[in-house]
Amino acid sequence: MSEHDPHSSFIKTPKQLIIIILLAFLVPVILIIMLVKLVTTTSSPDPGTLDPDAVASRLRPVGTVEFGEPQAAPGQRTGEAVVKAVCLTCHQAGVANAPKLGDEQAWAPRIKQGLDTMVQSVIKGKGAMPPKGGDAALTEEEAVRAVVYMANESGGKFKEPPAPQEAAKPAPQVQAAVPIPPPPPPAEKGAAQKPVAAAAGEGKAVFEKTCFACHATGVAGAPKVGDKAAWAPRIKEGMDVMMEIAMKGKGAMPPKGGNPSLTEAQVRAAVEYMVSQSK
Repeated sequence: MSEHDPHSSFIKTPKQLIIIILLAFLVPVILIIMLVKLVTTTSSPDPGTLDPDAVASRLRPVGTVEFGEPQAAPGQRTGEAVVKAVCLTCHQAGVANAPKLGDEQAWAPRIKQGLDTMVQSVIKGKGAMPPKGGDAALTEEEAVRAVVYMANESGGKFKEPPAPQEAAKPAPQVQAAVPIPPPPPPAEKGAAQKPVAAAAGEGKAVFEKTCFACHATGVAGAPKVGDKAAWAPRIKEGMDVMMEIAMKGKGAMPPKGGNPSLTEAQVRAAVEYMVSQSK
């Protein structure tokens, strides 16, 4: 039996010696490189964190309290409210020969025909005027109130129908807390930021209540929704130009389509909806 020499080395051959020398040199070098990279590498700030939309999203409150009068239920609108929301689009500027509100000479032959005839013209539509003035939610009672209001403002002396019973106003509602979404990912360098599109549902609703009367039938040269050829040059001019025309009016179209209660955001939503349907 051979005795084990405690002082003997595990390196037995020149090859093993070369490997040990290489490892002794390479391992420290690799460790030094990794440490330098770890120290010098710093996380770059997200360029999208300072974007106005991202900042607004982070600062948005988790709950809001909204005050204001509730929307009138179907059939509960006054004649004046219906006229302002639906009829002024054409009857303020006289679009497509619609009798202007307050023009006694233009209203005289219509008033002579009687209230029932005028109401039926509103309900069924006549000439360029679509049924119910383009507001599918308009009830016959509201149509009567609206016709009486316009006729009496233009020389008529019809008996005003009973005012709708005022619905109880609900207490201000506090919206439930919702989680704040994370900021959108940063756009690639050179890429254009996409604008925040308005809700399609809101744009469609504004179109059906205000813009439909002219842009569904092409009244007074208004481009019909869906007519790509008519909308192409307008789309080419850009959203800013179209918004300026919609807000200030042009030709036979009054400002905000004749509905002064619309906000700029609602007008933009309607324009975006019509553009989306006409590309």
